[in-house]
Amino acid sequence: MIEATMIESNKNARTWATFCHISALFTFVGIPLGNILGPLVVWLLKKNDYAFVDDQGKEALNFQISMTIYGIIAGVLAYLVVGIFLLAIIAIVDFVLVIMAAMKTNDGEGYRYPFTIRIIN
Repeated sequence: MIEATMIESNKNARTWATFCHISALFTFVGIPLGNILGPLVVWLLKKNDYAFVDDQGKEALNFQISMTIYGIIAGVLAYLVVGIFLLAIIAIVDFVLVIMAAMKTNDGEGYRYPFTIRIIN
């Protein structure tokens, strides 16, 4: 795993790693599970070409899988009304953190999302 403080100098690696994060926003344009499918496709295509993309793709996937799990739990809790607010908070946090990750990655810095269940190593 690449250290979060490592600086990536290869522009192509930075671009593809940024796409790993940004592609998670597909879910906000109505693509079902686009938050997982977008990063998965980019990661699978470029993980063997660039170590930085491999690292950031795993990070993006782990975060989006975690957010999906949290969203499902909040959806179940929506029957208790509190879940409606949790769903809104999850969506906002997801959007903001994806943008932050994309900006850091585009600058060549590895990004580590908070609230992430590390499923893919």
